[in-house]
Amino acid sequence: MELATTLPYAEDPRKAVEEIVRLERAGLDTVWVAEAYGYDSPTTMGYLAARTERVRIGSYILNVFSRTPALIAQTAAGLDAVSGGRAVLGLGASGPQVIEGWHGRRYDKPLGRTRETVELCRRIWRREVIEHHGILDMPLPPEKGGRLGKPLKFLNHPVREEIPVHLAALGPANVRMAAEIADGWLPHLFVPEKARGIWGASLDEGLAARSPERGPLQIAAGSLLAVGEDAAAVRDQVRPMIALYVGGMGAKGKNFYNDLARAYGYEEAAERIQDLYLAGKKREAEAAVPDEFAELVSLCGPESYVRERIEAFREAGVTQLNVRLAGPDPVRLAERVREWL
Repeated sequence: MELATTLPYAEDPRKAVEEIVRLERAGLDTVWVAEAYGYDSPTTMGYLAARTERVRIGSYILNVFSRTPALIAQTAAGLDAVSGGRAVLGLGASGPQVIEGWHGRRYDKPLGRTRETVELCRRIWRREVIEHHGILDMPLPPEKGGRLGKPLKFLNHPVREEIPVHLAALGPANVRMAAEIADGWLPHLFVPEKARGIWGASLDEGLAARSPERGPLQIAAGSLLAVGEDAAAVRDQVRPMIALYVGGMGAKGKNFYNDLARAYGYEEAAERIQDLYLAGKKREAEAAVPDEFAELVSLCGPESYVRERIEAFREAGVTQLNVRLAGPDPVRLAERVREWL
């Protein structure tokens, strides 16, 4: 199992990158750079490439609506070039509130757009001349307003023809697609003990259709990690994140994370969290997060307990433990955790 962490999108990126430089020396394998509707992730990823030497750098996530597939392919190839082959492309559909509210794009055909983007990125990295007509047309045909476009191929010679593609997915069809076509899967609010019951059938169906050449599906999951006799108290730090996603990442009936919490068995809590969060009562929403939910998502407690939690994630198929390292010395904690993996 590998060790990873995610840069939060609401903090000073320069300060966060300096922490990654130190964590790289402690054995960090991958850093994921989050993007919502604040700072973009490619800028920070380029800065990470310049400040680090070994750690892999992934987008978490680039959505498939606000950038064209060609631009996404260019961004990933550019990062791969400046990092010396350390790029990982994390893709996803995001959600209607961000896509329609921030990017002003219609939220339609999320699965089809994701599949098409993955296919086009891989063709572009192979330097194929691109003639494609699906949800997107390349080049734009005359009947849709095109006049001067012609089929093109990638101008540069990419460092790698195959940049790893990880898909963020929660719904059954999306998870099935990730298992079929992606190099890795990025689930969020992952509870290892409940994962098989939620996603097992979708993963099995997708893996059955997977090309053997794609190799085993990688799974990156995890949350807050703290070690110590009083570390269980640190677990409360995960409540704002759970409340944000379950309560605030989408409207009523259109929140994938709320649906997931319900599928986990927290139906009443999920409804209460969302009602409170959407009413602006964030503290009350955080307090409404079930203790069990906060515990099973995170890895906080004495060393023996944390090691048990790591094994639970491993048994659930997780190949990359993606955690936020809490405590006074994250570097030393990373070194300890690395030994347990």
